[in-house]
Amino acid sequence: MSSDSRQPRLPAPELLISGHSACQGCGASVAMRLALKALGEQTIVVLPACCWSIIAGAFPYTSLRVPVIHSAFEAAGAVASGVRAALDITGQKNVQVLGWSGDGGTFDIGLQSLSGAVERNENVLFVCYDNEGYMNTGIQRSSATPQYAWTTTTPEKYPKETPKKNMADIMAAHKIPYAATTSVAFPDDLIFKFKKAARIQGSRFIHILSPCPPGWRIPSDQSIKVTRMATQCNVFPIYEIEAGDNYYINIEPEGVPVRDYLKAQGRFSHLSAEAIEQIQRRVDFEWERLLHKAMMKRFGE
Repeated sequence: MSSDSRQPRLPAPELLISGHSACQGCGASVAMRLALKALGEQTIVVLPACCWSIIAGAFPYTSLRVPVIHSAFEAAGAVASGVRAALDITGQKNVQVLGWSGDGGTFDIGLQSLSGAVERNENVLFVCYDNEGYMNTGIQRSSATPQYAWTTTTPEKYPKETPKKNMADIMAAHKIPYAATTSVAFPDDLIFKFKKAARIQGSRFIHILSPCPPGWRIPSDQSIKVTRMATQCNVFPIYEIEAGDNYYINIEPEGVPVRDYLKAQGRFSHLSAEAIEQIQRRVDFEWERLLHKAMMKRFGE
């Protein structure tokens, strides 16, 4: 990977304006700001029920300077497909359709319409800003919630027992042209991938790790630092998948122990040393699997 290939200048347009209702330290607002800077004004955003339904502002107001369509929780894939069809019929093929969902609207209730859309290879860019829980409705468990994490529906004595679902691999199994993970802690990588995805025809999927200070139980001024640690310790690797099979790892991890990442968050404060070691073993195993899929092309070499 060349030194400047993923360090574009921050594009000028500010398409997320002041007055939005995100919490302090919210990764979702940072993610949207950077994504729209990369995509530009010729974008239509489809929002199912999620934090961003609230962040954008109550009708008839919005903090986004692009058209926004609010959809039912489970329907982002279907609604985005319909918007794309309408644009194509009217000859507006240069407009980008952006399906923007949280992990509930992607991993869980929205998976059925998303799977249908990408199986048809709809020409839509689908995004999951993943804060690892149903944060908008009170910090409940989702299938994106990490193993053993506290939520209001997985209290400390009864934490979530199953690992987080691998959404990037699920999308890759549909053999779509492009899928990728990225993080608000690496804005250059995020912008690069949105610009790249905008040039690709067909279904594209970008999975963004997006911190939630209230849900993760972290100080708002630590949200980016903690999110960066997720990649540095391999909990959230950053990579691309082209044509469903070709994996490329984009960010070199720094070998931070998983323990340091977990200890930085109140939602893991109840974990025993044995539980932390179990999580470390799983992270190591998943990282080796990813390296194997990438055929040792570890850092884009």
